[in-house]
Amino acid sequence: MEQLIQGLPDDIALECLIRLPYNHLSTASLVSPPWKLHLQLPLFLRHRKTAGFTTNVIVMAQSPPQTNTGKAIPLANSYRLTLFDPDSGSWSELPSLPGMNRGLPLYCGLVGVGSDLVVIGGYDLETWKSLNAVFIYNVVSATWRRGANIPGVRRSFFGCVSDSDRMVLVAGGHDGDKNALRSSLAYDVAKDEWLPLPDMSMERDGCKVVFQHEKFHVIGGYRTKTLGRFERSAEAFDVASWQWEHIKEDLLETSTCSRTCVVGDDGKLYMCREGDLVPWFKVAVLVIDSKGPEAYWSQCIGLVSDDT
Repeated sequence: MEQLIQGLPDDIALECLIRLPYNHLSTASLVSPPWKLHLQLPLFLRHRKTAGFTTNVIVMAQSPPQTNTGKAIPLANSYRLTLFDPDSGSWSELPSLPGMNRGLPLYCGLVGVGSDLVVIGGYDLETWKSLNAVFIYNVVSATWRRGANIPGVRRSFFGCVSDSDRMVLVAGGHDGDKNALRSSLAYDVAKDEWLPLPDMSMERDGCKVVFQHEKFHVIGGYRTKTLGRFERSAEAFDVASWQWEHIKEDLLETSTCSRTCVVGDDGKLYMCREGDLVPWFKVAVLVIDSKGPEAYWSQCIGLVSDDT
């Protein structure tokens, strides 16, 4: 078998490769077939992570401004994905989704799963119809691939989040007739496979999903008959037992939209309320209202790790 680096044992060559910056790995995979093979192995990714050479990057959905009026105004319904590397302070724009040159589907779900960014559903900018498409961008290879379509009804305004490893939970939302949904699904990114879950205890349109303490928590949302009147409760799905647990009533202090909820690195839950960042009991979500370079209008959607 061809050596990774001529004249060096492969174990020493691998020690060199794990030290490559994540944004050079896609180019490095073109050097030779053995490099490409090893760079894509889960063992290589785990080795790099164990050695402490992984990097967290921030991916943002941003609307580039139009400046014909002399002011930076976001372009209506035109969103692109940009990547910020906190270590180097550099910004870059990700390639467009395949077949979606006008930008991201409106109101799509954006989730970071290890070294992948998963784009789920949303509205087609040409037809304004709800999509069941899934697109996956790998930060290491810098390429897009199609995932398996979302099964069942085409849902909008659903909640979604990942366990940061391989699973994504999609819950609630509404169907094409604006009926709020109790159903939920799990997506295994590694297997490219959707798994049906038991229904939630109630309909939850416009809900928020967070992953905390090894469980998926679905917060708030509203029912079909109470359009726009948000619930204050939450319920959790335990992956180990594959079932929903008891409902936590009155988790929210007021009946409000929970879309700004996030779990921080400290395991606490936070939300934005009346312009302030507010901690919730012993849970946390970190929402960053941030402006990128060149006066881009932006919404931070989360961290993606190169996990290598």
